[in-house]
Amino acid sequence: MKTDTAPKQKQTPTRLADYTPPNFNIEAVSLDFDLNPKETTIRSQLTVTRLAPGPLVLDGEDITLKSVSLDGKTLKRSDYSLTQTQLILKDLPERSLIEIETVCNPSENSTLMGLYVSGGRFCTQCEAEGFRRITYYPDRPDVLSVFRVRLQADLKDYPYLLANGNMVESGALDGGQRHYAIWEDPFPKPAYLFALVAGEFDILEDSFTTMTGRDIPLTIYVDPGDASRAEYAMDSLKRSMKWDEEVFGREYDLDRFMIVAVRDFNFGAMENKGLNIFNSSLLLADAATATDMNFERIESVVAHEYFHNWTGNRITCRDWFQLCLKEGFTVFRDQEFSADQRDRAVQRIKDVKALRMRQFAEDAGPLSHPVRPSEYMKIDNFYTATIYEKGAELIRMLKTMLGEDDFRKGSDVYFERLDGTAATVEQFLESFEIATGRDLSQFMRWYEQAGTPELSVEVESPVNMPVSLTKITFTQKFSPASGQADKQPVIIPIRWQAIGDTGPITEPQLTLLKSKENAVSLPDMGEDFSLSILQDFSAPVILKTRQTSKDHLRLMGQDPNAFKRWEAGQTLARELIGTQAKAIESGQMPKVNKALRGYCQALGKTLDDVNFNSSFKALALTPPAATEIIQASETSDPIAVSLAGEWLSRAIGDTLHEDLLNLYHALSDEGTFSPDAHSAGRRALRNRCLSLLASRQDPVVAGLAIEQLGTATNMTDELAALMTLTKLGGKRVETSMTEFFEKWKNNPLVIDKWFSVQGMRKHDSGIEAIEALVNHSAYDPRNPNRVRSLIGSFAMANPHMFHAVDGSGYAFFTQQVLDMDSRNPQVAARLLGAYEVWRKLDAKRQGLIKAQLRHVIGAAPSKNVMEIANKTLGE
Repeated sequence: MKTDTAPKQKQTPTRLADYTPPNFNIEAVSLDFDLNPKETTIRSQLTVTRLAPGPLVLDGEDITLKSVSLDGKTLKRSDYSLTQTQLILKDLPERSLIEIETVCNPSENSTLMGLYVSGGRFCTQCEAEGFRRITYYPDRPDVLSVFRVRLQADLKDYPYLLANGNMVESGALDGGQRHYAIWEDPFPKPAYLFALVAGEFDILEDSFTTMTGRDIPLTIYVDPGDASRAEYAMDSLKRSMKWDEEVFGREYDLDRFMIVAVRDFNFGAMENKGLNIFNSSLLLADAATATDMNFERIESVVAHEYFHNWTGNRITCRDWFQLCLKEGFTVFRDQEFSADQRDRAVQRIKDVKALRMRQFAEDAGPLSHPVRPSEYMKIDNFYTATIYEKGAELIRMLKTMLGEDDFRKGSDVYFERLDGTAATVEQFLESFEIATGRDLSQFMRWYEQAGTPELSVEVESPVNMPVSLTKITFTQKFSPASGQADKQPVIIPIRWQAIGDTGPITEPQLTLLKSKENAVSLPDMGEDFSLSILQDFSAPVILKTRQTSKDHLRLMGQDPNAFKRWEAGQTLARELIGTQAKAIESGQMPKVNKALRGYCQALGKTLDDVNFNSSFKALALTPPAATEIIQASETSDPIAVSLAGEWLSRAIGDTLHEDLLNLYHALSDEGTFSPDAHSAGRRALRNRCLSLLASRQDPVVAGLAIEQLGTATNMTDELAALMTLTKLGGKRVETSMTEFFEKWKNNPLVIDKWFSVQGMRKHDSGIEAIEALVNHSAYDPRNPNRVRSLIGSFAMANPHMFHAVDGSGYAFFTQQVLDMDSRNPQVAARLLGAYEVWRKLDAKRQGLIKAQLRHVIGAAPSKNVMEIANKTLGE
């Protein structure tokens, strides 16, 4: 079959409204794999029973059909229909046994979907539509079946043969030259959860005793020599299993649990039943090669994939429009796990930062879509921040509205009612209605309407009121998006509190805004106060108030809600950066004003406050990302925004210079490395101090960074020092970059970091330096991690070069996207999303990006890239 390219005729989207149940149920599946890198043979047996009139449609792509038989009789070519994407069998009996033999070439599968080879090992990735690249099958999530899998391969090259479920048999073949293994998964599952792995590995073994006393063997399979680097992942897995029992009452169900690390992987990880497959970057870690952020991500993603065993596997989604059902709920669960393992306020801040950086930008751009989309061209393009992060926020709002006890009751009903089914969002919400007696029909609008609501707050003082009351009016507004001009009010849970000069003057309140507008009243407080609105970020909305810098500074100093203290500083910082960016665009010099002085002084008080830990202080000292500033503006010059951000960091460094320097030295830690939250927080604050001091271009800081680079005993400090030196510039940068590469050239995950730093830094030679890196001997354009490290960081974190006014950055980026598209359309389409910001940029850059998008469309790319390009351009 031909490679998947965009056809000349207009593509037809898949629509939720067109959903129909399958005509057939697949009661049981038996798969027999004869594994060979260039020619793997797959023999499948499908026990099929009819559910409704019509043909049996089996999906298949890029595989060779050898034979088809029905109830033991080989079919002639005229007995079935075969297209590039389907095998269609008509007039089947009520029950039948279908046998299919196919052949595929895993070594040439650069899409990394279906069965492929990574580092000499066989691996699969089947979500969302990869199973059809293995054999012909109804590749849809509402077809659940029991799988029995037999694998056979050379013993020397593939000593481990793994698949879903429990191993029931294994043995030698051909006098010991080859061997086989048989796996059975007793739980019905859709094809997207199928997995197999074969190859040579080192293993790390442990066990977990469940709440009913069952001992579960745990095994992690990694590259030879890497077993010790999987210890933190194993520890995270055991903590996840315990947490899920304690918080959600969910016990593991199979007889064993396995995780495999592979280097070539499109995603972060995959929750295949009993056999999770991980991108090695999210599984392997030690002090020397992994940063604290890596450790945090490993903890979170290991938990996420394990939690999918119930929210995704035991209960899956009826169709891909319901993707948020499994991903949103599971992201919420992993966020709660991380909050309990580390610091709840700090975790909430990090989650909201990520939400605003990725999902708010998505909602505000041409790729905006509802949490449950109504149509798609390629489902691969809908593994988005809206599905994942905003989907998690909806679950969080549900918990806020219902309360912790009723939320748990609703979750229990959901697990009990829908276990073993392919469910919908409506069935999920219905479970909570059954458990609590609440009507959640209006809450469904959050799933159906695209865009981020605006929440406006107006305060009328007692002076303007007939009675001594303060009137607070909450108003919600949706901007038209994705063809949804008429949007209805959603339920917005608003946590708020009145804060005076010495602390709170009311108890925390919860107001549910169900209509377009609602007002509440406060008695006369007898003193000036500021409202702390959306405490803990109780709803994913854009907050609009008339609060002044005085209000922000009061909240920075007195709000008992840690999230809102941080948020008040971020709000003031956004205003400062936005104002200075416009001044820079106009050719004016940035000026120091009262608000800036107050902001820096408030940060100084935060540093001195013993009630806040180091992690919180590090976050407080970090200004908002440029993306947030750009999204808050009508249009802006992205380089001016970046310069304004640098200006604010320099102002902080100047004002708090002595405090930052003293703190940097005081936080020096020569003890044994630990990835725990306290130790990571100390390193985060120390390195943030170093970065702010470097923003002053202080020569003394170069010496500190060079010393730290040379003496660091962990990758967090080593990489922070390297990045500080790139900020300072000069000849020392090239020397340091070269020495870092030579030190770590044999460690792929560290070299990914090196490429990422290279992609983000300002190169004196301009775009030519980035072009040269594409030709570097260590750059592998076939590996998604390496491509994301260089090309992704260049597009998302190097505004001076990516947004160069001559368009050279855009032209280079487009070339790389099209090059990647020829090998891996999924990764290419995700990269192309960097252009979604174009409507928020100045007219010159808008024109440059539009020209690049038209170039992409004219190149007849894959369906994945074509969909993103067309939607982003919006013509």
